[in-house]
Amino acid sequence: MEITPVKMTDLPQIMAIEKSGFSKAEAGSEAAYRERIEKLADTFLVARDGAVVLGFIVGPAVGARYIEDAMFATTPTNLSRGGHQLVFTLAVSPLARHQQIGSQLLTALAENAQAHGRTSMALTCLERLIPFYERNGFVNQGIAASEHAGETWYNLEKVWTD
Repeated sequence: MEITPVKMTDLPQIMAIEKSGFSKAEAGSEAAYRERIEKLADTFLVARDGAVVLGFIVGPAVGARYIEDAMFATTPTNLSRGGHQLVFTLAVSPLARHQQIGSQLLTALAENAQAHGRTSMALTCLERLIPFYERNGFVNQGIAASEHAGETWYNLEKVWTD
């Protein structure tokens, strides 16, 4: 397995993984993912085994500390340096789960964020996923303002320590 930047040719496999991991209301559209590939190429990483996409992680590097719902409608453009790394989606193929791929993707994006002077990395998740993110060094900051998909989301954040 290797982790590489996304390619537009990965889109069909990304969409299949997205649909397998999220409800219809939660999942991003193909148009949204096309825009993310175009605008977030620096912060859209794919775990792959040859031509097979095993999982992916994507999010913008912006001035905001936490994800705002409006960011799902219009993908922000990455800051070249500084700011905060946000994670819109971390998803792993059902065929590749329980192999630490999600954790490896989080680590790879965190390393990228630190190399670009980001202050922190944050995401929103459902309550059942909080323990996974805590095991990966994130701290639960409480219920998010998000109303995405009518769910209760939690802000989780990882701040770098030197």
